[in-house]
Amino acid sequence: MEDGLWLIELESALQDDCTVDDIYAICHGKTLPEALRLDVWQVCLGVRNKPDQLAQFNEIYDLPFQALLRSDCEEFVSKLGNEDEDKVSVVCDLESILTFYCKNRNLVYEPNNGWVELMLPLLSLKLIRSDTYNLFEAIRDTYIPKGCSKNGTVFNVFRLLLLYHDPELCTILDTKRITPDCYAMGWFQTLFASTCTLPVVLSMWDLYFQQSDPFLVFFLSLIVLINQRDQILAMKASTKEELIGFLVNMPCNIEADDVLDFCSLAQYYSVKTPASFKRDLLQVLFGAQRGGSSKPEGSVVSQALCLPVSVNELIENASIQNPHPEAVRFFLVDCRPAEQYNSGHLSTAFHLDSNLMLQEPEAFQTAVQGLLRSQRNAIDANSNAGGEHLCFLGSGRLEEDQYTHMVVASFLQKNTKYVSLLTGGYEAIHEYFGEGMVDCLEDHDPLKCLLCNKEQLRYGGGKSIANNNNPKALNSGANSANSSATNSLKRGNQRSGHTANNNGTAGDRKSTIDLFSKLSLAMKTKSAEVKEKLIDYISNPNANEPGSSRTGNGGEKHVSRNDRNGKRYRNVPPVFSIGEDQEDEDELNSAASESSLVVRSAKTNSQQQSDPTEEIVSIQSFLKGPDVIRYFKCQEVHLNGYMYDSYLLVTAKHMIVLRELETRRDRARIIVRRQLQSIVKITAKKRHRDLITFKYGYPEEENLVITDMDRFLIPNASEVTDLISRHIIKQT
Repeated sequence: MEDGLWLIELESALQDDCTVDDIYAICHGKTLPEALRLDVWQVCLGVRNKPDQLAQFNEIYDLPFQALLRSDCEEFVSKLGNEDEDKVSVVCDLESILTFYCKNRNLVYEPNNGWVELMLPLLSLKLIRSDTYNLFEAIRDTYIPKGCSKNGTVFNVFRLLLLYHDPELCTILDTKRITPDCYAMGWFQTLFASTCTLPVVLSMWDLYFQQSDPFLVFFLSLIVLINQRDQILAMKASTKEELIGFLVNMPCNIEADDVLDFCSLAQYYSVKTPASFKRDLLQVLFGAQRGGSSKPEGSVVSQALCLPVSVNELIENASIQNPHPEAVRFFLVDCRPAEQYNSGHLSTAFHLDSNLMLQEPEAFQTAVQGLLRSQRNAIDANSNAGGEHLCFLGSGRLEEDQYTHMVVASFLQKNTKYVSLLTGGYEAIHEYFGEGMVDCLEDHDPLKCLLCNKEQLRYGGGKSIANNNNPKALNSGANSANSSATNSLKRGNQRSGHTANNNGTAGDRKSTIDLFSKLSLAMKTKSAEVKEKLIDYISNPNANEPGSSRTGNGGEKHVSRNDRNGKRYRNVPPVFSIGEDQEDEDELNSAASESSLVVRSAKTNSQQQSDPTEEIVSIQSFLKGPDVIRYFKCQEVHLNGYMYDSYLLVTAKHMIVLRELETRRDRARIIVRRQLQSIVKITAKKRHRDLITFKYGYPEEENLVITDMDRFLIPNASEVTDLISRHIIKQT
């Protein structure tokens, strides 16, 4: 009874001017009865009221390749098993339709281009020639990608999708030098009509045309591979030819009863994929195909390291409230150098300095573990900054982003799923927010921001300065999200050549920026918690950290190293201990701690210039000084996870730290000069014994006041702590 109702409803809708959405709402992808299939397909393909184009055909078969075309038509029809009388009629219709298509579109027929196979499901409907032609032309224009040829753009895109969802399988095929055009050519040229049985193709097309998604063929092909991945992995020792033969024929195993599940799984993978590549490539890959037109531009895609993501999708994604549980959620990884990151970044970004990969491989691996740990915690906390999908961000300048690409490649080599790269890098983010970046970017400093200096924009002033990249002047005093949305949208349109309607209205952009501004503010209110946890993520990735952070003791306070709290305590026994960090965060987690330590981390250069104690010295001369008892090579660790090559020196009364200069490795800056008596506690992580924290302070009644701390990564740290503790005890 239920089946009869939806058919009655479908018949009624077809009698009216229904749309493809109306049909899908009724059918929900069900296989259509033969009597209604033509009407449904015509509505879905937009050719229901299209006139008879074959009326223009003069029935002259004089193309240069006519003999080849006729031969292929006859050979194909001979395999169908029709009666001899029917064969002649079918061959005539087939040749007429393809001949007119070539003349009408100025196209050249080539063997194995999929045209003949694509006609098979249409011929099975036994329609009049004009209806068959209109359907064939509409399917070719709407659902068959352009450039289905060797090394075509369509296959470069498909490989990126496979790399995104199954990097291990993609790597195996790459190792065998098996590109998608070797096995998937027929899938894309014919929408599986060349490999699947006729009942399967008809059922698949019923659902396909109702979906109205030209990219569905990409995900159907992806499912074919993923469903057979175990067999493919088992054939690693086979020859290239044997493996290609297996791959080509994989769709043959699909049965009519499998079609609904097959297409549903493809839709699931589509939802789990960033959508911006569809918007960016729709006009490139699909549309009317005519002779003489240029081939799809594939240089960007062919050279892409991984799936690209647009800045619009990234920002909109982070601004979505209560997203669908299966929807794409990004975990943004900012790979720019520390000084660029500290001059402005998204509040949702995790910093992973790409320079560490070459300069400090061990520190880089430690930072990666911290990244993965931070990602898991963000996902568990259902944070806007958390998601399964890693989106890497560079500066947007090719020479610098080579290091970012190396970081991305390292993740891909480990078969990490869901890896993407932001198109245009931080420069695209900077451009997107325009003058509203003050509200949407964290720690943005226009005096240090390379892009602000490049564009000669002044923030907060009353003058209007022309942008070098935009002939129109920008009102630098207007920092509202509304002006940001308008100016950013205009610049985006001028650059891309599209109208506002193509990229969304100014109101849509304003809404997104307003929402992201609120998100950024919310993230900043948690900056103390995030930044104090970050070093634990990096240094102790295997620790079982609780989801919520504890608050600092009310009696503790924190000041900078330059502050002095009057006279040193008298008549109070020295307080000193060596132990483990039992807590998940450091004891310094008050607001004062965050403000002092973060400023010291983010503004190291300015403080180095202002602090007279931070003098420049020759490393070798200083290490050989008469007062130096022993020195140790180490790394100074900041709360933002950045590490600096340093030397820790121990004298009879002081602990001194020299940080190597990046420009001259034989010289260093004195950044720490502590009296040993000021050290009240030395702690080490239980699961990372070489990460040592020195805490400084004094006792106050029954409490211990921590005034500052330093943290170092020291090989064989026990030698350092034993030496320092012995000299502290000598002075008591």
